[in-house]
Amino acid sequence: MANPALPCRNAGTLPRVRESLSRVVAADGRTLGARGERTRRRLLDATEGLLKRRGVRDLRVVDIARAVKTSPATFYQYFRTVEDAVLALAEEVGEHLAPVEALLEDPWSETDGLDRARRTVEIFLDFWDEHRAILRTRNLAAQEGDRRFRDVRNRALEPITLAVAAQVESAQQDGRIDASVEPYAAAAALVAMVERMAAFHRDLEPRGVTREALIETTARLLHQSVTAVG
Repeated sequence: MANPALPCRNAGTLPRVRESLSRVVAADGRTLGARGERTRRRLLDATEGLLKRRGVRDLRVVDIARAVKTSPATFYQYFRTVEDAVLALAEEVGEHLAPVEALLEDPWSETDGLDRARRTVEIFLDFWDEHRAILRTRNLAAQEGDRRFRDVRNRALEPITLAVAAQVESAQQDGRIDASVEPYAAAAALVAMVERMAAFHRDLEPRGVTREALIETTARLLHQSVTAVG
């Protein structure tokens, strides 16, 4: 996926991160059995459902426990705080962006490059539409300085940023993009643009911007930026 010449920032941590997500543990670190996993899942689902109707600051452990007909004591067996439950949800949904990496494996300068860019933007929009409450909370906490949420956000976007940077570097090697452009910085800016558009695309609808038009416009900006084609 990434060009071998491109520095792989923090890439060595990614396999460990994804491995850790498959290990479901209790608050004290114990590995959960099947029944414990089901209870934990119900608590997470309830947390996400309530988060759609209220902010994390207004969400209480007792509300989550009541939603699954259990006690706050049961909640504390799996999470220390409400924020820990939201953090676990943010880690889970971050994995849903993995299909974007496959779209970046081949050079976008090829004939299907623009289609790959369109699909990339579509995945981001679907991702935000499905998990808006979690992602909004994640990003707000990250912006307010919570390192845990910032790290979760960065881990979700890092593989994609590295892959986009490889696309930029490939275009530089072909002489299509100026060598003064720093690939990783360019990639970070482009990924931030796509995520921002996905997060706020509904705010553009009153101005007549349809979902289809937003996808096409953002995809063309992304494609042209990483290939200098078009």
